[in-house]
Amino acid sequence: MMSIKKFQVTFDCAEPERLARFWCEVLGYVLSPPPEGFATWDDFKRSLPPEQQDAWCACVDPSGEGPRLYFQRVPEGKAAKNRVHLDVRVGTGLRGEERLAALEAERSRLVPLGAVHVQTLYDGNDSCIPMLDIEGNEFCID
Repeated sequence: MMSIKKFQVTFDCAEPERLARFWCEVLGYVLSPPPEGFATWDDFKRSLPPEQQDAWCACVDPSGEGPRLYFQRVPEGKAAKNRVHLDVRVGTGLRGEERLAALEAERSRLVPLGAVHVQTLYDGNDSCIPMLDIEGNEFCID
């Protein structure tokens, strides 16, 4: 059986491009280039029927290391807690106050982008900060 090496994370959402741009800021990603044969995304969008315009957007890690993030417009809103969420790893290898300070600095950077701080979990050694993105999807600063 062949091992799968690449995957993408898909978000159902109301505003794909807006949410993709948010996550580009969070992760240092960039929007995917327009499809082959199109100079710009606007050229591509104009080629589609109106109901398909702005139906999806994707972003990628410019280093090629991280997974592609794909955002697709769906008619229904978010109804329950996510069963899967992203952990934004900014405190790897840090402990105690140093780790908490790194996580809080990232929280302070993301709140002005529209992220919502849910709570700060800290036990004197380990810490995690649950957040919500601009459409209410849970993620953690870890």
